[in-house]
Amino acid sequence: MEIVGYAASVLIGLSLGLIGGGGSILTVPILVYFFVIDPVLATTYSLFVVGLTSSVGAISHYQKGNVDTKIALVFGLPSLIAVFVMRKWVMPAMPHHILTIGHFELTKSVLLMLVFAALMLCASISMIRKKKTAPDCQHHTNYLKLVLQSLVVGIVTGFVGVGGGFLIIPSLVLFAGLPMKKAMGTSLMVMTISSLLGVLGDVSRHAAIDYSFLILFSAFAVGGIIAGSYLTKYINDAKLKPAFGWFVLIMGIFVLVSTLTK
Repeated sequence: MEIVGYAASVLIGLSLGLIGGGGSILTVPILVYFFVIDPVLATTYSLFVVGLTSSVGAISHYQKGNVDTKIALVFGLPSLIAVFVMRKWVMPAMPHHILTIGHFELTKSVLLMLVFAALMLCASISMIRKKKTAPDCQHHTNYLKLVLQSLVVGIVTGFVGVGGGFLIIPSLVLFAGLPMKKAMGTSLMVMTISSLLGVLGDVSRHAAIDYSFLILFSAFAVGGIIAGSYLTKYINDAKLKPAFGWFVLIMGIFVLVSTLTK
């Protein structure tokens, strides 16, 4: 199962390299089901993997001029604060046992996986659904909506340990008027900083982290993003994105059913 898990980790990087997001949503399920890691700890590991992997893509996009540093700061700072607060204080304060309904016990880990399954379903639908492409043009940046969306992304990232690219990219296009390629590069920059800061929140409270495993797992994901960035020259992302969306949908249903039937 671990061999399959390492192979699956390549998908994380491939998705980030090819379509700029979506791959991070697979990290927690891969860690939980293939490596039998506790869901709460898996969110810490996921933040590390997503942060490290995204940094490779962010550097590549920055060299191509596809990162808007001003927007990255405006969107990134509120998100950073939200992620750090979630990992440092909110997550540790959540009780292990939340409530019991009949024979069903809602624990912290179960709640996390249910929220994660819901996010996977929402992300998959956004990837599958065909959107009308608007011309790449600049318009007035709505800073208020950008900051509010940034806080939402930070809370989601801090809670379930995903980079939130499927939330960040539409926000940058709609509220900052960035062209798609620049939105992808800026999104990877925001994901890098917010994810790694989230890990710092966990490290500061002495969370048990197996760094040797994380480095090995991340190496496969980084290999995926390098391959994905190269393959963008030959693969049509308009066709790839819906296909990946269907895969995430199936995974989301699996996570939801397996969590509810435990």
